[in-house]
Amino acid sequence: MKLTNTLLVAALLSLGLVGSASAAMDDEAAKVILTRNDCTKCHAVDKTKKGPSYKKVAAKYKGKADGEEKAIKNMTEGKKVKLEDGTEEDHKIIDTKDPAELKGLAQWILTR
Repeated sequence: MKLTNTLLVAALLSLGLVGSASAAMDDEAAKVILTRNDCTKCHAVDKTKKGPSYKKVAAKYKGKADGEEKAIKNMTEGKKVKLEDGTEEDHKIIDTKDPAELKGLAQWILTR
């Protein structure tokens, strides 16, 4: 029974059906990426700046199966975004292409 459970968990991990601890991003790692990409120029965790706070972003996607995917698209596609003052501009594209780093940052933002 114990071997069966271990094999099942290993299979689910390999298929990506169970999250791993390595996918989680700590505050310091997130801060490095956010600072390096000037994200904090427009965003803060709990305060609206030029763009919405990360708490507001998290609330927008809460309970939505595609929330993480949409957060990653916002960071990587450079689409036009509407700012808090009603104007629009192209969203800056984050400088990493590492899927694990993007996923970790999206999860960090969505758990604020």
